[in-house]
Amino acid sequence: MIEPKMIRHWIGGKSWEASPERTGDVYDPTTGKVANQVAYASVSEVDAAVDAAAEAFAQWRTASLAQRSTVMFKFRELLNARKGELATIVSSEHGKVVSDAGGEVQRALESVEYACGIPTLLRGGFSENASTKVDVYSIQQPVGVVGVISPFNFPAMVPLWFVPTAIACGNTVVLKPSEKDPSASIFIAELFAEAGLPDGVLNVVHGDKVAVDRLLEHPAVKAISFVGSTPIAKYVYETGTAHGKRVQALGGAKNHMVVLPDADLDLAADAAVSAGFGSAGERCMAISVVVAVGQVGDELVEKIKTRIADVRVGSGTSCEMGPLVTGAHRDKVTSYLDAGVEAGAVLAVDGRDHPVDGDASGFWLGPTLFDHVGTDMSIYTDEIFGPVLSVVRTSTYEEALELVNSNRYGNGTAIFTNDGGAARRFQNEVEVGMVGVNVPIPVPVAYYSFGGWKESLFGDAHAYGPHGVHFFTRSKVVTSRWLDPSHGGVNLGFPQNT
Repeated sequence: MIEPKMIRHWIGGKSWEASPERTGDVYDPTTGKVANQVAYASVSEVDAAVDAAAEAFAQWRTASLAQRSTVMFKFRELLNARKGELATIVSSEHGKVVSDAGGEVQRALESVEYACGIPTLLRGGFSENASTKVDVYSIQQPVGVVGVISPFNFPAMVPLWFVPTAIACGNTVVLKPSEKDPSASIFIAELFAEAGLPDGVLNVVHGDKVAVDRLLEHPAVKAISFVGSTPIAKYVYETGTAHGKRVQALGGAKNHMVVLPDADLDLAADAAVSAGFGSAGERCMAISVVVAVGQVGDELVEKIKTRIADVRVGSGTSCEMGPLVTGAHRDKVTSYLDAGVEAGAVLAVDGRDHPVDGDASGFWLGPTLFDHVGTDMSIYTDEIFGPVLSVVRTSTYEEALELVNSNRYGNGTAIFTNDGGAARRFQNEVEVGMVGVNVPIPVPVAYYSFGGWKESLFGDAHAYGPHGVHFFTRSKVVTSRWLDPSHGGVNLGFPQNT
């Protein structure tokens, strides 16, 4: 029997070898067994990471754009060369199949590549002779030590939404990944060190609420980036801002896919299954509600059922969907199946009956489909965060739009139609931050920014892209006059533009 290893913090450019006061279990979701242990940071250990970041900031903030981009390019090459290894790490702790994890790492690479362009992204504006012999220009400077608190569902991609941009902008970082799948963050930190990132610029601390609260309260931490559930996002935003920090906190979702009567139903069914059950539904951009408009409901449900039957669930390389991340989460998701039936929804496909390839002792739940779901049912109102897809039926486009807009979340949505006018109307009228037209998971490319509306985002800055650069920098405007030898005289009047 292989002895579980201890996953340690990364502080000041090296593994933190002190004996932890508390630890947690890291499971292999495919077997349900403990695979490793992870150290939980104490307040003093979080302080040590912040101290290391603060000390490194003094030098890193003055590093040239050329030096920063050189490190970022090197990191990009190392990550690209070893992306398969990182995908395997993600798969082993999260449970998503390796091909899905590989897609996560590939999208993470896009954010790294965007950060490689930091010399262009930090160019300021310049107005020569704005007033007589006076020039005005803007510069963007780093904010200081920043905290990044990332979720379990994307242990590689979400940290790399934030860390490369923060570092490229001249900040130093303390990253707190999910304690459920912490190894990806250590792998990333080691690659950054190999790329030449100075010690202390990136630090990783593991743990639970103790570590989170200390990052939110520590006076040397100037900004917080967070992704997680809406209740925790709200807590992070309120606590962080109360301690004087700028905070971007991305919360939960209940993403609707509206299918109009003129849609290609085969395309829509493919999309519903792909977007609903990929990564076992553990995505904040997963489609969890299909809104069938008009008479398409029966045919669409049958097409979805047919496709669900062909989904291969298991841990093998030929499988398409893996287990859920923990037994407790699997049990919580499964409880919604009974709740939906009790509320009167039709359980069209019960994921508990879906066959599993390989060891069936892990945290498994197959694709589940509910039909005739009411908007007052918990399977509709709650973010289940698992492979549970609900079909709600409406008579008209207007009813479908109202359904989406009245939901408290506003992360992502999609419309499936062959009517360009209807699609254009939907993208203008829907109150959601990210919209797909015949695209079920409209996650923006890296040179745009990711973020929702309403209770899916707290703060006004979205993740990565232009918003990321804005969040991790502070603007400064300089008004400058260099006098020639002919100047002279005292003027006590208020300065005027002349």
